[in-house]
Amino acid sequence: MHVTFLGTSGAVPTTARNPSAVMVRREGERFLFDAGEGTQRQMMRFSTGFAVSHVFVSHLHGDHVLGIPGLLQTWDFNDREEPVAIHTPGGTRRRIRDLITVTGNEPSFPVRIHEVTPGDVALDGEDFEVRAIATDHRATSVGYALVEDDRKGRFDREKAEEELGIEPGPEYSKLHSGESVELDDGTVVEPEAVVGPPRPGRRLVYTGDTSPTQSVVEAAEEADLLIHDATFAEDRRERAGQTGHSTAKQAAEIANRAGAKRLALTHVSTRYAGQEGRLEDEAREVFEGDAFLPDDGDELDVPFPDADGPDED
Repeated sequence: MHVTFLGTSGAVPTTARNPSAVMVRREGERFLFDAGEGTQRQMMRFSTGFAVSHVFVSHLHGDHVLGIPGLLQTWDFNDREEPVAIHTPGGTRRRIRDLITVTGNEPSFPVRIHEVTPGDVALDGEDFEVRAIATDHRATSVGYALVEDDRKGRFDREKAEEELGIEPGPEYSKLHSGESVELDDGTVVEPEAVVGPPRPGRRLVYTGDTSPTQSVVEAAEEADLLIHDATFAEDRRERAGQTGHSTAKQAAEIANRAGAKRLALTHVSTRYAGQEGRLEDEAREVFEGDAFLPDDGDELDVPFPDADGPDED
């Protein structure tokens, strides 16, 4: 799972930061979480590729959706034929449709708009789900949790071959798939003898804009990466509450309560241009894991929980 931060600014872009957009590449698929103004140019600039199959919209404030019309038009110019799905909070489908057709053009490829409410499975993949989660903003909003299924336990080849005398072959696959096998001498070997317990998949949570809320804590339980609103520093905590946002410290408190491993602070107010380290410092004073404030274009890999450790570019 590979993440590219395409836009990390708050409502207003800066010369260094674009409005909200995050690209997630997983097993050959590309998912786009929000698409602020200029997202398609960021995709070109940071070489993410354009083969996006799903766009997940957190809410319909302009800094999260104004990149959608241009992106769709570019796909049209490039003769796209594959459908794209846009997932959007309940009650906003018509507004997304109006946004797409505002120039009077209808895309030549299928655009499927799906409304989601907290608790819905927005995307049911073969071995993962993207679930809508409740957030607390001044508009109808949701966040998203990309949650992978548990993986098979580790296969102990050494024990299978040396202790049990099972030669490499189809019996290994059967055991690893949960089937028992019978050896030539009539001995039955159960999968538990050579296969360890199931291993957890990865969990990535994207909040979009939100005040601190228990629903994010629950969705981000032991998350490998939590991408959380951190619009303000602590000196603007009251302002954060009034506008439906979070401070960096509040984001860190949420991450701690959830037991998340890594915390990415995003949606940074332009008032902190050139002073972003202040937000990072405030979060790190609280968060027990790895807290960081990405720049536009920053990338990172999200390893499996049982891997040696994260690799960050």
